[in-house]
Amino acid sequence: MTTTLTLIDDRSDGATPEVSLAAGPLAVRSRRLAGGRREGVLLVEIAAGTTRALILPDRGLGIWKIVSGDDELGWKSPVRGPVHPAWVPLAEPSGIGWLDGFDELVARCGLVSNGAPDFDGTGRLVHGLHGRIANLPAHELRVVLDEAAGTITLEAAVDETRFLVHSLRMRTSLVLHADRGVVAWRDTIENLSDRPATMQMLYHVNVGRPLLGPGAELVADVEELAPRDAAAASDIPSWNRYAAPHGGRGEQVHFLKLRPDSSGRAAAMLVAPDRKRAMKLSWRAATLPCFTLWKNQGGEADGYVTGLEPATNYPNPRSFEETQGRVVPLAPHESIAFDLAIEPLSDRQVEEEASRLRPAQLRSASTPTIHAAPKPGWSRG
Repeated sequence: MTTTLTLIDDRSDGATPEVSLAAGPLAVRSRRLAGGRREGVLLVEIAAGTTRALILPDRGLGIWKIVSGDDELGWKSPVRGPVHPAWVPLAEPSGIGWLDGFDELVARCGLVSNGAPDFDGTGRLVHGLHGRIANLPAHELRVVLDEAAGTITLEAAVDETRFLVHSLRMRTSLVLHADRGVVAWRDTIENLSDRPATMQMLYHVNVGRPLLGPGAELVADVEELAPRDAAAASDIPSWNRYAAPHGGRGEQVHFLKLRPDSSGRAAAMLVAPDRKRAMKLSWRAATLPCFTLWKNQGGEADGYVTGLEPATNYPNPRSFEETQGRVVPLAPHESIAFDLAIEPLSDRQVEEEASRLRPAQLRSASTPTIHAAPKPGWSRG
C-alpha cells in the first residue's frame, strides 16, 4: 500500500496541515514550532525502522538532525534553533548574517553563490556568506509512504529567483529505507530561465558530540590537500585528527580533492574517539568534485563542531571562484543533479568501512599530495 500526503502546495490555499501517520515501520509527523526565534518554523520528521530524519522545509529543506537508534547526529550550536528565516539578516553589510541561523546537521549553501562574503570594489556586499538557499522556504512538499518497498520519501521544491537576474529551482527527493540506516537524497537544480545561468552548491554537513571529541579521526581517500590559509597551515601535521575543545581556538579549514571509488562516489568518514561509532558521508564526485574540511575546535559553549563539505567549488568568494572556472554553467532549462547519502555506522561496520577507504592511500602510486601552505588557485592570495 502506498500513501501520499501533501503538506505544502502553493496551488492551494497554502495551509500546511499538522500530520501524524504511521504505516508499519514507516512514519511521518509534522508540526509548527513555537517560542523565540523558532516561532512558526515547520518541522517534518520522517522515520523508517530505527532511523529518523528531521527536515526543515522553511530553511531550504535543511536536515536539522538524524537519529539512528539511540544516537543523534548533529551539533550543539550557540544559536538556539531552528531559527525562522525572518530572523536571519542575509543582507547585513558585514556579509555574515547567515550565521544567525546556523545550527543544522545539513545546511545547503548556494544556489547562486556558496562561499565567503563577496564585495565589489566600493565595499558593497554582492553575495553574503553561503548564499540564500538555506533560508528560503519550500513551496511544494509531499511525503510518500510505500509499505511494500519499505521506503518513505520526502519530495519538495525550493526556488531562488530574482526578477530579471536569475531563476533557479531545486527539487529534492530524500529517501529512508526501513531495512537500512541510510539517509539518501538527490537535489536537482534547474535553470528555469530562457537565459543562460551559473550556480554553485555546497553541502555543509556539521557534526559535534558524541562523534566529535579528542582522538576522533577523519578517514578519506585523499588525492590532494592544502590548507586554506596560514591558520590552517599549522594544523597540517594533524589535519585528520581532532583535539579537545579549547576556548579561543580559531577555526581551521582545509581544501581537498578526494578519489572516488569504482562506482564514481567519493566518501568521508568521521570516526568517534572510541572507534565504536562513525558517520559516513558519500556523494557522486563528478558533480561535487571539491571537498572542504572545517575544524572548529573552540570551546564547547562556542560550538565544538566539524564540517564535512562536498561542493562544486571551494568556499571562496564567488568572484574568485569564477576566475578559476569553478561555477556550474546551466543553459536555459538545463539541470544538474547532486546525489548524497549519510550512513551512521557502529561496531564492526566502523573498522570495515575505514579499511575500505584507506587501502588506496597505502599504495605508493596513490600517496596523497599534502601541501604545507595554501595552494594558488585553491585559495586567494
